[in-house]
Amino acid sequence: MAECALNLASFPPALSANLRISPTRFSPLRRTLPLTSPSVAEKPLFCSHLHRRNSVLSTNSSRSQFSTKSSMAEKVTGKSKAEVKVYDSEEELAVALAKYTADLSEKFCKERDAFTVVVSGGSLIKSLRKLVEPPYIDSIDWSKWHVFWVDERVVPKDHPDSNYLLAYDGFLSKIPIPAGHAYAINDALSAEAAADDYESCLRHLIKSKILDISKESGFPKFDVMLLGMGPDGHVASLFPGHPLVHEKEKWVTFIKDSPKPPPNRITFTFPVINSSANIALAIVGAGKADVVHKSLGDDKSSDLLPVQMVSPEGELVWFLDKDAASKLDNRRNKSKFIR
Repeated sequence: MAECALNLASFPPALSANLRISPTRFSPLRRTLPLTSPSVAEKPLFCSHLHRRNSVLSTNSSRSQFSTKSSMAEKVTGKSKAEVKVYDSEEELAVALAKYTADLSEKFCKERDAFTVVVSGGSLIKSLRKLVEPPYIDSIDWSKWHVFWVDERVVPKDHPDSNYLLAYDGFLSKIPIPAGHAYAINDALSAEAAADDYESCLRHLIKSKILDISKESGFPKFDVMLLGMGPDGHVASLFPGHPLVHEKEKWVTFIKDSPKPPPNRITFTFPVINSSANIALAIVGAGKADVVHKSLGDDKSSDLLPVQMVSPEGELVWFLDKDAASKLDNRRNKSKFIR
């Protein structure tokens, strides 16, 4: 695959960049008891630190090396140096996302003896499936993982709308993470109280040195956020045109009028999201191509979508399949962004 150049001179203000593309290359799933079984349901799952329980597991830290084909580009967004990676298929994207996450896990487990991971709901969980397959299921030190949710619907944990249930079925039930290291919301509370409780949990984890705090912003600093994006450009439960996108003080807030059901949710705010050491945006499907183009193409609109407001202190990587990236081109240079 030959290297090609792409100059996007008119990105939206938060995403202005010059992009250069260069090529790169990359058993059955193990499932435990369902969430509703007594042995799982009795485990402490709430974020409130009074409910926490810790256990320690040891795993083999050896790592096999893989590679994946992709097109890559670099750009600068506000505070962040970002990469845009485009893959021929969602399968290749999932393989690359697993390696990206496993490499960060190894790095932070060595540096901090902990790895704080934030996930979203939606298609992101499916794209994490390669982490529960060899070599990563055996090589990652899962005992040092601490998993959080960037947003959650205020519903019972066994409700079909629960992001926790989605993550449990697709990911958490297949890895040997200590039960006390998955920080679900307290679903017995109201949306407002659940948000306050989750923020209190984060403050406790900062005091206990599990979670870092940003010296730059004073907000929690997670090691990585693995996020998806809605077809309207929303991230977490931060929707276009909603006042919560401008929240500057709270770490975790609540929403009772979500444009997407269910209406009651809690969500991290942008100051927390953008204090992260790393953020990966995993976006697949032609249904999101228009928003990807608006975010990374030559759209001159001054109204930023929430996804365009993602600008972490550390590194930002866009993982796109070719369908999501299908409208990213530069007609002036006649140079396609993908392939």
